[in-house]
Amino acid sequence: MAMPRRRKRPEDVIQRAVLEHLRLRAPRTAYWFHVANGGGRSPIEAAILKGLGVRAGIPDLIVIYAGKTYGLEFKADGSKPTKLQLEAQDAMRVAGAEVAVAVGLDAALRQLEQWQLLRGRHES
Repeated sequence: MAMPRRRKRPEDVIQRAVLEHLRLRAPRTAYWFHVANGGGRSPIEAAILKGLGVRAGIPDLIVIYAGKTYGLEFKADGSKPTKLQLEAQDAMRVAGAEVAVAVGLDAALRQLEQWQLLRGRHES
């Protein structure tokens, strides 16, 4: 019996590594989460979620710390943000959030360090 093929999700690998760094290195009072907007949905379920306030293009990771909101979109090498992601990032910036796109793990860790959301420095 053949095993079902799993779709490769390199951005998930990056995100899991970043979450481990946050767990070990983030300020104690930082709060972070992932908005589970992705994945396949039936048209009815999608309409219900949209009616409840789900918005397309939200960054993969949201961090709240010291009265500021940060959004970080993870991309694997060769990937770029979609039009909806860029629009969401622009809207979040207008609302006062810090938002960035990180291509690869090293870029993600550098961005979080720049925002002072990780103590110490990551050496690649």
